[in-house]
Amino acid sequence: MKLKTIVVDDHAIVRRGIVQILSEHAGIDLIGEAGDYGQLRTLLRRSEEPDLLVIDVNLPGKDGIEILKTLLAELPRLKVLVVSMYPEEQYAVRAFRAGAAGYLNKAGAPEKLIDAVEQIANGRKYVTPEIAQALIENLNAPEQGLPHERLSDREFQTLRLIATGHRLADIAEALALSPKTVSVYRARILEKMGMENNAELTHYAIKHGLVE
Repeated sequence: MKLKTIVVDDHAIVRRGIVQILSEHAGIDLIGEAGDYGQLRTLLRRSEEPDLLVIDVNLPGKDGIEILKTLLAELPRLKVLVVSMYPEEQYAVRAFRAGAAGYLNKAGAPEKLIDAVEQIANGRKYVTPEIAQALIENLNAPEQGLPHERLSDREFQTLRLIATGHRLADIAEALALSPKTVSVYRARILEKMGMENNAELTHYAIKHGLVE
């Protein structure tokens, strides 16, 4: 039985490349592709339930980790392979905590994408040596990592939006929260990371590759 697959990436060229690689695999049935969360929701309403979702972690309007949690709550049998331009140590642990079946850096060779899909199709997690090391370090020293690793997923999303120049009102709209709640998240972020203002948060996020 072929693996019914949907690809989600907001960069059309990258998405087309992923689709082309996957379409050459006899065990994959590509049933759709989307450029953002809204298009994905439309696809899910109109098509049959997918077996696999290949999704970018950085999508406009809604964070990929948040999407992952939402979809797995609705479709618990869905397998999700997260693809990202960000290094494994920055996002992989969060992705696996949210329920991802695999995490793949976009800089990897096309063969790695096929390898990841095949492992996931066989009921295994796709874990690279870099991810395995990040998971081990996270387990062994959960309180001693980088400052941003102390943040909750929602706080992490807020940090990234602040660092990309979004105002609190914009962040509130993007995360479907009240401006007051976003202000609370910002205060928590500053406290946990030992910083005083948005400029310091932005500098940190850029330095550690948390934003494009």
